[in-house]
Amino acid sequence: MSDAAHWTMNHDIYLTPPPFITLSTCFLNTLLSRCPQIRGQSTTISEMTTEIPKPPGLPLLGNISDVDPSNTWVSLQKLWEKYGDIFKITVLGHDIVFIGNIALCEEVCDEKRFRKFVGGPIVEIRKAVHASLFTAFADEPIWGVHHRILAPNLTPTAAAEHFLEIRDIAADLTAKWRDLGNDATVSVIGELNRLDLETTTQCFFGRRLHGLTGVEHPMIRAMDQATGEAMKRPTRPKLFNWLLHQSRFEKDCNTMRQYAAECLQYRKDNPADRKDLLHAMMNAKDPETGKAMDETQIIDEMVSMPIGSSTAPCVIASAIYYLLQNTECIAKAREEIDSVSGDGDFSSEHLDKLPYCAGIVRESLRLSAAAPGFNIEPLPGTKGPILLGGGKYQVPATQTMIIVLHGVNRDPAVFEEPEIFKPERMIGDAFDRLPEGAKKWFGNGKRVCIGRHYAWIWNVITLVTLLKNVDFEMADPAYKLKQDGWFNLRPVGFDVKIKPRGS
Repeated sequence: MSDAAHWTMNHDIYLTPPPFITLSTCFLNTLLSRCPQIRGQSTTISEMTTEIPKPPGLPLLGNISDVDPSNTWVSLQKLWEKYGDIFKITVLGHDIVFIGNIALCEEVCDEKRFRKFVGGPIVEIRKAVHASLFTAFADEPIWGVHHRILAPNLTPTAAAEHFLEIRDIAADLTAKWRDLGNDATVSVIGELNRLDLETTTQCFFGRRLHGLTGVEHPMIRAMDQATGEAMKRPTRPKLFNWLLHQSRFEKDCNTMRQYAAECLQYRKDNPADRKDLLHAMMNAKDPETGKAMDETQIIDEMVSMPIGSSTAPCVIASAIYYLLQNTECIAKAREEIDSVSGDGDFSSEHLDKLPYCAGIVRESLRLSAAAPGFNIEPLPGTKGPILLGGGKYQVPATQTMIIVLHGVNRDPAVFEEPEIFKPERMIGDAFDRLPEGAKKWFGNGKRVCIGRHYAWIWNVITLVTLLKNVDFEMADPAYKLKQDGWFNLRPVGFDVKIKPRGS
């Protein structure tokens, strides 16, 4: 399929709902960008297969009422809790399929049969990042060029080289908290969002924003608003988007690109002997084609990196919540940290000696589903129908499926007491024995998150730094975890009281 044809499929042809109905963002992001389904293709169930379960719907409208458009992922969680391993909904006569267990997740992650589907909100956010690593269609050659230029700077070894920067900026945050005085109350996700942007900008682009204090950097708000709007746009008539939402969307996209342009200009004005990600973007050439990245493409990737890293603060914010609900885990983690680093500085040599802390991060990734899911489609040219689950289920050859990691990560066939926070299950042999479908926190295969090694080390260093230096207490002891988000899932309304450890 040509780039132009793929763009038309994903951008220009949307099924417009009746104006009195607000449709769910996530579901229609996939549905409304699929031409074959719009033309009337629907799931047919063979007599030899089991019907995929779904909730009862309304005449003509289907399951619109089963989805809260302001919090789609939580609606999906509730549907998974009721219907389990695989389920579907019908919207205006069209089926949408969701995967919610590990075995089926592994099956649809088989790159010999399926691939990442780029559509809906990912197409919309191209307004800000064009054909970046995150948003490029499968048939766009630019993805390979950028990947080959950037990947060598995002390996585990390359990520580890940022240890001191990550640790020291996290220490700056704890110093800020210390200056607030004992029992000061802070928004966990708000503070960690600041930390994430500050660290990502320094590590990847060599610039300090000094955004841990004072007014929040406008990039944070622009990312939230632009990704939220990208999720909503496919659910509205185009004229409605243009009249009421275009100006705000363009302003937020421009704010994000201005952030990147300023970082790029800072490097030009202040040349540095840093072999970081920005250095590669500005100087490296693709070893396969000999192509380099132009300035527009550099800014595209500079914007996409903070959007991608925004899941990391959601993980650590969730970890703090789970730890406060399981204080014995805090004691175990601190015992490990103190045995390794004592009263001295936390150093890179300590990382491999902190398996329990690593288990906390993995278990928080599992329970929080901070990156809540991803879309899969059959490879082009696949002949239908497609059988899943050893022939138990059947879907059309053009069916896009959404993997719901909240469900996958709680599969009772793999995880005993799946709702319980148990870091021990994510350590050593216990972790190694888990099937690959239980470890899809960063996506899958060729299009797996390119920054996953950096995100991992950021999560561990940040967690250890906070536990080593800060005592946390729930601001509201009755608080129960609530989540929302667009391209990520974050704790909502989660505040803590902070004070220096042991004070």
